[in-house]
Amino acid sequence: MSESFLHMRVAACTPEGNLRIEHRPVPAPGPGEVVLRLVWCGFCGTDLFKLDNRSQPAGTVLGHELVGVVHQIGASVATLNPGDRIVAPHHVACGLCGLCRRGSRTLCPVFKENLMSPGGFSEFILLRERVVSQAARVIPDNVPDESAAFLEPAACVLRGIDKAEIQDTEGCAVVVGGGSMGLLHLVVLRAIHPDLGIIVTDPIEERRALAGALGATMSCRPEQLGVTVEKLTAGLGADAVFDTVGGSEILMSALAALRPGGTVVLFAHAAERETAGFELNPLFKNEQRVVASYSGSLDEQDRVANLLFSGRLDPRPLITHRIPLDHVQDAVDLARQHQALKILIGPSSNGAQ
Repeated sequence: MSESFLHMRVAACTPEGNLRIEHRPVPAPGPGEVVLRLVWCGFCGTDLFKLDNRSQPAGTVLGHELVGVVHQIGASVATLNPGDRIVAPHHVACGLCGLCRRGSRTLCPVFKENLMSPGGFSEFILLRERVVSQAARVIPDNVPDESAAFLEPAACVLRGIDKAEIQDTEGCAVVVGGGSMGLLHLVVLRAIHPDLGIIVTDPIEERRALAGALGATMSCRPEQLGVTVEKLTAGLGADAVFDTVGGSEILMSALAALRPGGTVVLFAHAAERETAGFELNPLFKNEQRVVASYSGSLDEQDRVANLLFSGRLDPRPLITHRIPLDHVQDAVDLARQHQALKILIGPSSNGAQ
């Protein structure tokens, strides 16, 4: 390895819940492993949640929505070559345990292991053997790096959409929250249900306008949700409501917008120890469902890869900022101030701004 690649810059968590640049040795791949050079890594709401809640030890390197170029391969790697552009997740289930066999792969104990070292906010990233052998995908030449960076979050969205079991493509879905994940719900829904009525609700006017440009049937302020759903569904109610904000107050408004037999999908963290309190009998008598959706498995990633690589799904309009690794704290600040949608972190050599 050349002298210039003996050390690398990483964005490490601080005790104060911020990110700072540190210098560390470049990892060396073991058997079955590869080392990637960073191209893009998405800044995720979960990254911000971990920083704000100080849930990761100081020195942890976050980032998991990764696109990179293979820099070095370990012994016995036959599926990838130096120079390949790839997209890879950080979690891979075992596929063999009782939870995996019952369709709960994102709850597999092995799934919780982070298979990236040190993390995506780094100039070089080591991928463990399970990712390399089962989950790393070479990006087709016609697919932009920025689109591929959405594979992991879009797979998480698709899992929640599956759980909603939307049957009538001429029905109505509500997306609560017009942030990056809410609008990603919108574009994934529109890619797989082109005739579905979709309402996006958010207090910020610019996000409501962008939702319309991205294919929302209607958008509204949160306090207007009830009347908007009534108008679009002729009083029936929404088939599904996707909560990308979190909390018991949102759950109450989501249930109020739901039709009999409909589903609320919880896709966001609530406050620590927050509980939900709602009357049970209306839920029971109307056969409504509240389900949770956490992360995405290889099955959803395969389907999203087909959508992205075929061009049916193009999430790039959600990108508002491209920030070099040296200025990664700017991404944290922008996200905290709600001044960005999707932020991509890249190496300084990308000319990002």
